[in-house]
Amino acid sequence: MTETILSRVLGLIGNGKFRVSLHALRELENDGLLIEALIDGIGNCTLVEEYPEYHKGPCVLILQFDEFARPIHLLWGIPAGADEPAVLITAYQPDPDRWSEDFTGRRRQ
Repeated sequence: MTETILSRVLGLIGNGKFRVSLHALRELENDGLLIEALIDGIGNCTLVEEYPEYHKGPCVLILQFDEFARPIHLLWGIPAGADEPAVLITAYQPDPDRWSEDFTGRRRQ
């Protein structure tokens, strides 16, 4: 069985091999989100999209819910040519006008 990008990211996070980009930290702060809560709840995430051929390295967009049950999208990646760490690239509250009701599919514009 081939290891998925998501399983690689989850494994790295579980082993403490992750970092948070400055951009992601700013986005988390802007939305009043705590990285600790999101890391603690990472096991309950839902895969939204995979980007295996992204030029900076494979990435996954996942859906989680924060401690207030708000939907949060997180984009995690693994640097190109490296096995670690998992990097939180960005995090944001998805716009309901651009996403399906369950926040796992993009609406057609």
